[in-house]
Amino acid sequence: MKKIGRLDRPDNSGSAQLFTNPVLERMSRTHISIPIALFLGVGLYSFYIGISTTSMSFLEATALFLGGYFIFTLVEYLLHRYLYHMIPDTKFKDKLQYNVHGVHHDYPRDKDRLAMPLFISGLYAVVLYFLFNFMMGDLSWYFLPGFLVGYSSYLGVHYIVHAFQPPKNFLKVLWVNHAIHHYKDPDVAFGVSTPIWDYVFGTFPKK
Repeated sequence: MKKIGRLDRPDNSGSAQLFTNPVLERMSRTHISIPIALFLGVGLYSFYIGISTTSMSFLEATALFLGGYFIFTLVEYLLHRYLYHMIPDTKFKDKLQYNVHGVHHDYPRDKDRLAMPLFISGLYAVVLYFLFNFMMGDLSWYFLPGFLVGYSSYLGVHYIVHAFQPPKNFLKVLWVNHAIHHYKDPDVAFGVSTPIWDYVFGTFPKK
């Protein structure tokens, strides 16, 4: 089993201090609404650019948007499984894993650390903006919004799963899977916003 978090944590309440510098410590925290608003804003701007500068048909634009959303769900799964849960076989990897994700496993109820800090989220948005534009040209104006809506959906679902009780409907599977990932087996249920890739790659929790 991959190590994730600290083994001496007696419970999952409270919050961790990652930095002794109060400015850095404050910057390591963010309200979930800030990155969601940022990503949706960039996505909306990109969509506006696409509409005003291209002659893409509605069907093509919709397909690109949905493609961006779909690709994000795969990226979400792969990052969670292979980056956030990397094997910490060096001191650098151990510290990186803990600061990026292990601290969340130690303190899953800390709502200020359910998303990347604002400056990292902003960097993500800028990099994705230029990366997709470089790779896809005008197609990126519709693909990027789908990707960022997917990212925003992931952030929203992740926050809701940790902040609220599970609903009595088909969405309950997201709560149950994430609870298994946190409290029973961190090597399964890597999909947060959708379980589809856990089915595909064989990491869906066993009943």
